[in-house]
Amino acid sequence: MTKWLDNAGKTTIIKRLLGEDIYSVSPTFGFNIETLEFGNNILNIWDIGGQKSIRHFWKNYYEDVDGIIFVVDSTDLFRLQLCSFELKQILKEERLYGSTLLILSNKVDIDKSLTINQIVEILKLNEMNMDRHWCINECSAFSGKGLLKSFMWLIDDITDRIDS
Repeated sequence: MTKWLDNAGKTTIIKRLLGEDIYSVSPTFGFNIETLEFGNNILNIWDIGGQKSIRHFWKNYYEDVDGIIFVVDSTDLFRLQLCSFELKQILKEERLYGSTLLILSNKVDIDKSLTINQIVEILKLNEMNMDRHWCINECSAFSGKGLLKSFMWLIDDITDRIDS
């Protein structure tokens, strides 16, 4: 499941990984479902729109989730501050207990992007009760930087957790 506020780059990331056109992406109103193959692993991705008007529907997608991909725009300080609250709400969800959490700091190819340490501080990740495996990585939906590494970490973590 990918989520976050709108305009973070969720859909562009998925299209990049699918090898599709990333230059004609429009905002996701509702959700898109995509299947990604990584070696022997298949990921069913629910790309859920982040507009305020549809966030209350997010809970409808929490069943049988093995991993959460939380995408943030590393260039938007104001929106990052809003993200901290939304992430806390998501992590309180009982149906998501134990799900692997991958936070992608997108748009790092833009000069004014914040560092991982700054984003960890703004999101207050060290203050959250993280009862799950989690990782935060930098990425660029446009260049593809960091995406393969991040998704491989997610797959490895989910596989290790399910197999143990």
